[in-house]
Amino acid sequence: MEQLTEKPEKSWYDKSYKYLFFIPVTLTILALVFLINFNSQHGDVIFKDVTLTGGTTITVLDPEVSIEELFSSIQINFPDIKIRELSDFRTGQQKGFILETQSEVEDIRPALESVLGYELNKDNSSVEFSGAALSQGFYKQIRFAIIIAFIFMAIVIFLIFRTFVPSLAVIFAAFSDIVLTVAVIGLLKIPLSIAGVVAFLLLIGYSVDTDILLTTRTIKKKEGTINERIYGAFKTGLTMTLTSIAAIFIALIIIRNTSEVLRQMFTILLIGLGFDLFNTWLANAAILKWYAERKEASR
Repeated sequence: MEQLTEKPEKSWYDKSYKYLFFIPVTLTILALVFLINFNSQHGDVIFKDVTLTGGTTITVLDPEVSIEELFSSIQINFPDIKIRELSDFRTGQQKGFILETQSEVEDIRPALESVLGYELNKDNSSVEFSGAALSQGFYKQIRFAIIIAFIFMAIVIFLIFRTFVPSLAVIFAAFSDIVLTVAVIGLLKIPLSIAGVVAFLLLIGYSVDTDILLTTRTIKKKEGTINERIYGAFKTGLTMTLTSIAAIFIALIIIRNTSEVLRQMFTILLIGLGFDLFNTWLANAAILKWYAERKEASR
């Protein structure tokens, strides 16, 4: 009489990982629907500042001016205007303000001088202007560069793992990180600058790091069970991501009123890394576990 061997009881993760996979997938689909609707309404998937649309940027050194009163006075004739405080890095005290508008310098400068009550010169201000054609052309080039970078990243991933499913899982996780981050930026109505768009290039690199770690340990290593390999990668990857999030969050607090460029870049990276936790450890891990189990069962 043959001795029957009992199958080991499945863990909670073994029973639920296929359902966990649908959480990031559903979020990604919802984000894509939102971006399609956003694009139909605004002509693009993001709001853009003057560095991408063209316009005038005026930096004024005046610690006494009330930004709220200044904004309410100028917004009547320049509804697209944006004014943000310029603060001292160490003390946090106001040093002046930065004004942005798509209007010409000849239009906004007299209006600003009238409200401030004094003439703007090289000692108390600086003026920058970029044409619409130049800024929009540069935006198209940056957007094209991001697409090319993503394509080359996908090619490298396929060359490294040489298998379709694991490679596709890594690419999906990176794609989902970008799509979800763009959707959140749109929901928050944050106008992106050139630096903000470039931050998505950094996000691609951050996203792929943990996915490659997970894929390498799960597929290429043979020691231990599949769950043990995934858990080992999870501990290392989670430490990497949380360390990056903590460093970026602290930096974001320090420079929140001193550098708009860094503030926007850190905000994008912080949002993207948060989504990367879901996409890597729910979606990518689920795909790899399913793939590894099928591969072992076929032997």
